[in-house]
Amino acid sequence: MNVTVWNENRHEQKNPEVRSIYPDGIHGTIAGFLEEMGHRVQTATLDEPEHGLTDDVLRNTEVMIWWGHLAHEEVDSVIVEKVKNRVLDGMGLIVLHSGHFSKIFKSLMGTGCDLKWREADEKERLWVVEPSHPIVDGIAEYIELEKEEMYGEHFDIPAPDELVFMSWFEGGEVFRSGCTYKRGSGKVFYFRPGHETYPTYHNKDIQKVIGNAVLWAAPADREKPVYGNAQPLEKITVK
Repeated sequence: MNVTVWNENRHEQKNPEVRSIYPDGIHGTIAGFLEEMGHRVQTATLDEPEHGLTDDVLRNTEVMIWWGHLAHEEVDSVIVEKVKNRVLDGMGLIVLHSGHFSKIFKSLMGTGCDLKWREADEKERLWVVEPSHPIVDGIAEYIELEKEEMYGEHFDIPAPDELVFMSWFEGGEVFRSGCTYKRGSGKVFYFRPGHETYPTYHNKDIQKVIGNAVLWAAPADREKPVYGNAQPLEKITVK
């Protein structure tokens, strides 16, 4: 699979704690384990020309992974529209953690995508609520993370096509943490874990879920649907 991992790459530059956890950036860590799974992976970051998402990169990307937080508004809306069009044309999109507030996710959802949050070193337990789903292949009944940022309901998103994970937090909140959507010819998966000051993307179960999601989100091998005025396939008899 041709995968592009996009990361705004700002926390890694500003925060020594984040750099110590992800010395190659969050994008580098994700790219590394996906490469070990056999995928062809490239990375792109906010401060590159065109945010690293040139027409050539987009054309050759089958699945994109998106992580952002500090700089959602710095993402050029023209680039966002190009990414959105690629999703509608069939490219898979996996949106991670604080990417819920990204321009691309909000545009595809059509809602505000707001939520409750708290940073208190809380335990998170991600319960599998759709055990037959391919995204949870090889995953037990739940994934437990010793420390994570809390996200809580209400999560202002459309009702998911499929709810794959439901999180419980030590402080008592719950959250829809794994949600799938179909948009046009493309598939979208939102996956909640991944706060930058915790080593979440080094967790083997989290890596497994993201790897499974890449396979699930792969474009269908078919011609693009034809839209607009259409000639009849059969002779129409006027009565």
